[in-house]
Amino acid sequence: MINPGYALTMARYNAWQNRQMKAAMDDMSDEALRADRGAFFGSVMATANHILWADRMWMARFQGQEPPEGGIEGSTTITPTYSVWSAERFRMDGRILLWAEKLQALELVGDLTWYSGFMKQDVTRPVGALVMHMFNHQTHHRGQIHAMLTAAGAKAPVSDLFFMPQDGPWL
Repeated sequence: MINPGYALTMARYNAWQNRQMKAAMDDMSDEALRADRGAFFGSVMATANHILWADRMWMARFQGQEPPEGGIEGSTTITPTYSVWSAERFRMDGRILLWAEKLQALELVGDLTWYSGFMKQDVTRPVGALVMHMFNHQTHHRGQIHAMLTAAGAKAPVSDLFFMPQDGPWL
């Protein structure tokens, strides 16, 4: 379904997008970052926290580690401040990049089974599809942040993949 090159390209895209998103958020006040803007998770900060939480959850599953504490209900408040979020986002992007750089084709084959706290049951899905889902989930919610940043008058990031700086191979 996918190959390690896809995962690496998307990991690079994720880090690039998050750097741009952070740059747009840097100039916003805490009040502006936490203002309810009518998005699914309400605010820029809540949505950014949810993306970070989901990335932690998926990476734990992919790497066979214990998942982070808490569920989706608490995902919007996992960091107490913007600066803590910023540091944690930087670390998570590095973790995803390192994982993608070492990913082997065989690791994308087969199924992954985990207990879903949201669904309250064990779930089994193809690993390759789950890796695609992780990257799609990031993009989906960053799109919501993009809209909120634009509505708040901030300069929203360029999100087209083909604009990504080529500091590595494409697929």
